[in-house]
Amino acid sequence: MQADTARLHNVIQTNMTVYEHSHRRVMRLGAIAQMLSVLLYQRRFFPYYTFNVIGGIDEHGEGFVYGYDAIGSHERVKVVCTGSAQSQIQPVLDNQVEFKQQYGSQKRDLSLEETVDLVKDVFSSACERDIYTGDFLEIYKITKAGSEMERFELKLD
Repeated sequence: MQADTARLHNVIQTNMTVYEHSHRRVMRLGAIAQMLSVLLYQRRFFPYYTFNVIGGIDEHGEGFVYGYDAIGSHERVKVVCTGSAQSQIQPVLDNQVEFKQQYGSQKRDLSLEETVDLVKDVFSSACERDIYTGDFLEIYKITKAGSEMERFELKLD
């Protein structure tokens, strides 16, 4: 699994570099998302054992996330989670971010701080029930001003 992740990352980086040299511009996020889908689909009979998420800000200034399965099927969504605790985390994120199954509630956008706190809470709860969830969480905050990574320790026992 780690080897597949490293190999796929290397292939993506190489393709992005070739694109940048050929077109003299950085690859847009939508194009990166499509490229990953094609790369995964090309290996559908012997797939990379990776479950990918791509997120960022598009050319219109709107944030987005793409979630993928092993053979490249993808969906542009507001919130997505992959991994062993996905079945525990995704319903909470759908409820608290997308306001699904909250009938009569007023939808609102969460602030960056509220979103980070929610992510920390759901992963802390998931790691108590799922032994395969790791020891720490890397939270990447992507804004128009740039990106920042925060490391959050999950299991302290």
